[in-house]
Amino acid sequence: MSVTTVDLREAYDYCQAVTKREARNFYFAFITLPRRRRRAIYAVYAFARLADDIADGTASDASKAEQLRTLRGDLQAAFDGDPRGPVFIALVDAGREYGVEQALFAQLIDGVEMDLTPRRYRTFDELRGYCYHVASVVGLISIEIFGYRDPRARDAAIDLGLAMQLTNIMRDVREDADAGRVYLPIDELERFGYSEADLTHRVVNDRFVELMRFQAERARGYFDSGSTLLDYLSPRSRACPAVLHGLYSKLLDRMAERGFRVFSERTRLSSAEKLKLTAKLWAMSLIPRHRTWRRRSR
Repeated sequence: MSVTTVDLREAYDYCQAVTKREARNFYFAFITLPRRRRRAIYAVYAFARLADDIADGTASDASKAEQLRTLRGDLQAAFDGDPRGPVFIALVDAGREYGVEQALFAQLIDGVEMDLTPRRYRTFDELRGYCYHVASVVGLISIEIFGYRDPRARDAAIDLGLAMQLTNIMRDVREDADAGRVYLPIDELERFGYSEADLTHRVVNDRFVELMRFQAERARGYFDSGSTLLDYLSPRSRACPAVLHGLYSKLLDRMAERGFRVFSERTRLSSAEKLKLTAKLWAMSLIPRHRTWRRRSR
């Protein structure tokens, strides 16, 4: 398939529209990027949205699995030179411009497949594998687009993705339980004396609060290690992960401040709060850090 300049521009415009409509917290971070890197991130988000919409749909698990197989085929076809639709036109262009391996996009689909069947994670090590596929992989794709100067950026991107996904899991405990999904490690539920039945019945007691405090401390640890990513990025790209770090850590702090009342209310930040925090972190990201920047050679 021959892609014209007009096709490419329209494809990126489509991905931007999807991101603006659906991304919520992410869109505030994405607007801090330089134009070419920003449009590449829009393409990545739009692709991730395609996969997520399949998993979140009302079709049967068998139908969803078939749709994801089709998505894998479309991904392969796109990288083989036959992109089908605006998302794949933009994705392949962005992937090739910034050297993103096709395998990373395939790993995103792997993560979505893990959600098709309600399951349990016996230990945090098991849960970490899930979080890696649905969140850390996005970080690994993103830093290729940002540009980085040190391979340690990859470990930091993985940790920031873990922190963000753990925050999502804590925030979405009620919705996930209603869907038959339990992401809190089973051995930790047992350690704190809080059962799956308690979770299903939305019981909030001292055991639940202590369990959630434990989860929050783990997430904060990953936020701390993930923050080192900023040391390896250009000041013009640094604002995006800085804003994501700030928005999600603020969500985590707000849950703690409210005593982890995640069953009765969904923790969120207002648009005004997001804008204010984005502006503050954007400005702070332009201040030279203790390490100098050198463009990563390709």
